[in-house]
Amino acid sequence: MALNIPGLVSLSVFFMLTLATGIWASRKSKKDQQNRNPAEMAMVGGRNINVFIGLFTATATWVGGAYINGTAEIVYLPSKGLLWVQAPVGFALSLVIGGFFFVNPMRSKNYVTVMDPLQEIYGNVMGSLLFIPPLLGEVFWFAAILASLGATMRVILDIGGSLAIVISACTVILYTLLGGLYSVAYTDVIQLVFITLSLWICIPFALVNSATESIYYTATHESYQDPWIGKIEKQYLGRWLDDFFFLVLGSIPWQTYFQRVLSAASPGQGRLISYLSGLGCFLMAIPSVLIGAVAASTDWNQTSYGLPSPLERGESAMILPLVLHYLCPAYISVAGLGAVAAAAMSSADSALLSAGSMFAHNIYRKTLRKKATEMEVLWAMRTSMLVFGAAAAGLAFYSSSVYDLWFLSGELVYALLFPQLCCALFAPSTNAYGSAAGFLVGLLLRLLAGEPALSIPPAICYPACSLVNGTYSQLFPFKTFTVLVTVGTILAVSYVAVVLFRRNILPRRWDVCNIMGGASTLIPLQQMEKQMGLPMVALEENRD
Repeated sequence: MALNIPGLVSLSVFFMLTLATGIWASRKSKKDQQNRNPAEMAMVGGRNINVFIGLFTATATWVGGAYINGTAEIVYLPSKGLLWVQAPVGFALSLVIGGFFFVNPMRSKNYVTVMDPLQEIYGNVMGSLLFIPPLLGEVFWFAAILASLGATMRVILDIGGSLAIVISACTVILYTLLGGLYSVAYTDVIQLVFITLSLWICIPFALVNSATESIYYTATHESYQDPWIGKIEKQYLGRWLDDFFFLVLGSIPWQTYFQRVLSAASPGQGRLISYLSGLGCFLMAIPSVLIGAVAASTDWNQTSYGLPSPLERGESAMILPLVLHYLCPAYISVAGLGAVAAAAMSSADSALLSAGSMFAHNIYRKTLRKKATEMEVLWAMRTSMLVFGAAAAGLAFYSSSVYDLWFLSGELVYALLFPQLCCALFAPSTNAYGSAAGFLVGLLLRLLAGEPALSIPPAICYPACSLVNGTYSQLFPFKTFTVLVTVGTILAVSYVAVVLFRRNILPRRWDVCNIMGGASTLIPLQQMEKQMGLPMVALEENRD
């Protein structure tokens, strides 16, 4: 295939527009930074992101490359179908639940990251330990996005995937470094508009292509493959429910989400942003569903793609750009390629900013250098983003393993961080002993359940565990079971620890986590707010 010059020009224009928007937003943030904390401006936009911008950036964060490509792929796959497309409903419910239960306690206390309540309740040592799963998740997510974009550009534009990865990574890192949340939020507006317009422009052409059967007919009738509506077999119901709860609840404890709602001017605005972005995520899945249905209804032998089909070639993961390229006119598919790049970048910058914010605020400021100045914290954030971005770009060249590591780290966030966040916010009587025990139990249960994608056999075979083609498959909802056991462990061990020390069954000198009281100090963020005369919430942390 020859180099796709129009597509390359289109992508170049889009990349330059995105970079220009990011640079403009960084200058705007510097103008608005007067008399404000520079580190807080970079992390949460000075808490003055309006509802309109907040809605766009929150929606764009979830509607990334994995979202639009993955939704189309699952609809297209004969073994899955529409009934297995859980992300649109799962993410929408996640944002609604997050807005209803989590935004108010987080925003009303002026937290900066999702790790703040964990460090406040459980101390800096446990906070640093709990920082590892989300950090790995953000870095692997960034790497997976770059790998997906590189593979798409290689197939559609016939350019080196490595070149696409390097250019995309450099663009995202540059404007995120310059403007922080301001740059990310304003570029998200451009990217989300680009995704919406590009996909909806392409869909009518794909639907009326002569190689495509009516999607209404193929939804319930077999044509070129099984009906794309799909089905859920009884033995897979447990896995379906487990994956659904993983998407709904496991999507909450991420800094990418809280960075948006914590940047709102008030808890009410944060809740509104969360609710509306949930609706936005659901609506943004419609184009991908239609494209997946079109792909399942297409006789690929009538297109220049030819046979074998994308499924038989192992290219089902790129079914969305393939439909845009082979079923739409060239001048239309160019816009679709921009949508793919926009979706990838809208999530990549969020992952990078989140990882840098958590490291600078929760590790550098609160653990490594408690007397660090605000400019020092800002530069720590920028340096960490550069390091994490470079690491993710390097990992992107190993795409086959990056996706598996991303999924595993996401499941660890669900199994470990979600129970800890719930207990810290809604059961503040829990303590560091319960947190440590819950972390250990949750980690062991998840790892001992195995991971087929990484060739890790299960040490624990839950009910309905089966051996298929030499690989064990867990059909029991073990991820959600792990979450429930972790919550129970945190509550039970916290209670037992308090009883043991309060009744002097264990001597107080053994209370290394100081859960029975003692001297405490204000954390640096509250010291800063007090000095600046900002509204201050008396948050205290135990001495580590």
